[in-house]
Amino acid sequence: MKNLTTVDGILDFAIASEEESHQFYTDLAKRVERPGMRDIFSSFAKEELNHKQKLLGVKAGRQLVPVSARIADLKISDYLVDVAPGPQLDYQGALMVAMKKEKASFMLYTHLADITDNEALRSTLASLAQEEARHKLRFEMEYDQFILTEM
Repeated sequence: MKNLTTVDGILDFAIASEEESHQFYTDLAKRVERPGMRDIFSSFAKEELNHKQKLLGVKAGRQLVPVSARIADLKISDYLVDVAPGPQLDYQGALMVAMKKEKASFMLYTHLADITDNEALRSTLASLAQEEARHKLRFEMEYDQFILTEM
């Protein structure tokens, strides 16, 4: 594990995480057949690159504007089993994987914010955690609207 005791170590870890998330959503977009979901996953891949750019900006001395409101959590992903993102992934599975991924990202940024004493970095990481929560909420709403109503 990277050095998470310094600001640079935390930022480098978060930047690497955003690169992994970008690749994850890029790969997921290639696997789904539903064009609308392909577009959504491609959009999320771009957002993960935006997060990376924000973190690089913070590393260069810029500060993010903190998010003031907490994002709602439908907690749908709390009750779903884990699904592996394979080539036969259907729409429901893709949503499940994405919700779990966003929840993990939220938890990562929350944890990183908790372990730093640098107030500016803590604020930045908390802001990114809320962005990940917003992503998760979008997938949960999609799941609620198109999967849970069909059950």
